[in-house]
Amino acid sequence: MRMTPLSTLSLLTAAIGFSLASTAQAARPPAPDLSNSEFQQCLDRLKNSSKFRGVDSYTFNNYRPTQPDPSVIQSLNYQPEFQKDVWDYLSALVDKERVEDGIRAKRQWSDTLRQIESRYGVKAEHVLGVWGVESNFGQTLGKKPLFESLATLSCFDRRQSYFQGEFANALKIVQNGDIAPSDMTGSWAGAFGQTQFMPSTFLELAVDFDGDGRRDLVNNVPDALASTANFLDNRGYRTGEPWGYEVKLPDGYWAASNRKDKKSMSHWRNQGLTLANGSPLPYDLSSVGLLLPAGVEGPAFLVGKNFDTFYSYNASENYALAIAHLSDLITREDSSKTDFITAWPTDDPGISRQQAKDIQQALLDAGYDIGGVDGIIGDNTRTAIQQYQSSRGIFPADGRAGQKFHRLIMGNSASSNAQGSNQYGQPANSKPLTPAPADRMGQLIQQQTTTTPSTPSYASPNQPTSNIRYRRVVGSDGVTRLIRVDEGS
Repeated sequence: MRMTPLSTLSLLTAAIGFSLASTAQAARPPAPDLSNSEFQQCLDRLKNSSKFRGVDSYTFNNYRPTQPDPSVIQSLNYQPEFQKDVWDYLSALVDKERVEDGIRAKRQWSDTLRQIESRYGVKAEHVLGVWGVESNFGQTLGKKPLFESLATLSCFDRRQSYFQGEFANALKIVQNGDIAPSDMTGSWAGAFGQTQFMPSTFLELAVDFDGDGRRDLVNNVPDALASTANFLDNRGYRTGEPWGYEVKLPDGYWAASNRKDKKSMSHWRNQGLTLANGSPLPYDLSSVGLLLPAGVEGPAFLVGKNFDTFYSYNASENYALAIAHLSDLITREDSSKTDFITAWPTDDPGISRQQAKDIQQALLDAGYDIGGVDGIIGDNTRTAIQQYQSSRGIFPADGRAGQKFHRLIMGNSASSNAQGSNQYGQPANSKPLTPAPADRMGQLIQQQTTTTPSTPSYASPNQPTSNIRYRRVVGSDGVTRLIRVDEGS
């Protein structure tokens, strides 16, 4: 959760990439050289400032960082041009795997969720939607030490006043005994816990739901889920109302996307809108606004007040739509189809996390040094995709991991070739492209059974081989290395 003043919302939204735009690549700025003496002088001033009045000397001194973390300033100023179209964004956050995890979580925590719904009036699946989007149901928590991150942001670059308050609040959380200091880790910007509260939001809205005397949003699932429900309730959630509906626009209809311009259901009925399946619009929402994430050619939605409370969790309509869509699929307990009824206006839809892992593993097998396989398409993976595209003569080499690139790198291009071209529009009967000289793809090197691992030989395809293989990896330093890859590992 990034429940912060509006002046800081864009900053925190950028930190996790919730936006639309182009696919050109921007270089990450180098980490700055921060002066530790300047850092310590800043902390001395903060210790006696009004923002830290509620923090005792023991707590401040005991958790005072010994040096700044330049990487958080690097993240603060990194505005990637590799930003996602809405179909890429939704496909990564709402896929078969996440829906199934959500269904399991719903069954596992059913008693707790019923109690939460009874106390706060927030639908269980809406709470689960937030949990799934924020931390993949507690499976993905940030690892940055909060005190170092927030102290650094308090003393360097921009937004210092805001982060000083969050640093003080983080210290108060530990001082109050709610969360162990070792568990105070999160995003570079300070969000932490199962549903990613900022420290200020924690102090305002976190609850001790299980009555153990602590508000632990890191290790205590009931506390985390109840605190999320409390947040939504405090932001105007309406009990018993849906968030909205996917709808169908009449032929030739034109409108601007403006969810804030809410009108009655009768108004939209008179405009010719129906539910996406063609059924009449229901009357269970007093007023709704029209949301068109990809314009009139893509999926359309009428959204009410509860959608707005999702938005208040993080100022992104795509983010709120991910929560809404995931909650619907968990409600139906159906992971067989995660798309909307109306298709996105693209011939190259987004990929699931499993498909992202497929791409990353294929790039590693081809010799690209991208790090690990985590299903998150980051800078290293996008750079490798660009190089792969360039080596195949694909233009523009945009670095995007979509369905077309997945089919290309996985060698599954039969359907496109049957139509006379490959996934990137090149003629099917064109001459195979020769990899560019700078191509970093390597070939798997199979080791003969009689060869020791320290002296691999380059076996021909007809030679008997063991299950020991090597891949050629060219690192960022230009050095070629052989990395052992055992089948099945």
